[in-house]
Amino acid sequence: MANFTQDMLDTHLSNDHFSHRMGWLRAAVLGANDGIISVVSLLVGVIASGADREHILLVAVAALVAGALSMAAGEYVSVSSQSDTEKADLEIEKKALEDDWETEHAELALIYRQRGVSEETAHKVATELMDHDALGAHARDELGHTETHSAKPLQAALASAASFISGAAIPVLLIAFLPMENIGYIIAGTSLLLLASLGALAAKTGGANMLKGALRMFIWGSLAMALTTYVGLVFGAA
Repeated sequence: MANFTQDMLDTHLSNDHFSHRMGWLRAAVLGANDGIISVVSLLVGVIASGADREHILLVAVAALVAGALSMAAGEYVSVSSQSDTEKADLEIEKKALEDDWETEHAELALIYRQRGVSEETAHKVATELMDHDALGAHARDELGHTETHSAKPLQAALASAASFISGAAIPVLLIAFLPMENIGYIIAGTSLLLLASLGALAAKTGGANMLKGALRMFIWGSLAMALTTYVGLVFGAA
């Protein structure tokens, strides 16, 4: 059997698996997707209402700024709540280890036995892991806390805001520099292509089917834009 070092194991996991990407991938895809869909949907509705370039551009910039701040704040609060829950669980587990080491040892051994390990091996593994890092062993195997899925509020907030801006900036630039003729169709078409590409890229990065990822983004983006265009036509100024 090969003797793996920790560096070799980390390299193997990063090369052959996808779960370590879940945290940043979720925030990045959600932010870019929301940046494109929310801003473009808002813009095609305003364009359909007959507004002029200045008002459309004002709406676009306001939507970009407000959306980025909203994404950052929402992600920070959400992930902070998760982090607080994780810390509270660890405090409970830490106290339990201080009060009743033997019960916690038996509890950990039972977890390993339920996974198919023999009773003797389960008790031996539990003993060695608890001697090395009792709280870490219980956090990982009893509570399900791992470094891969641990809550990082600031990282998630910045990733969400940055990815929202990267998606929302595209329609804003199109409004600022393209002629107004058929601008609604151009923005909608460009954005749907970007959404499909983003969906395919996210699926590939996460090890999923690229076509399915692209279709998801395309369908939901089309639905959002169609509905806001209808609202703009119904309540339009022209």
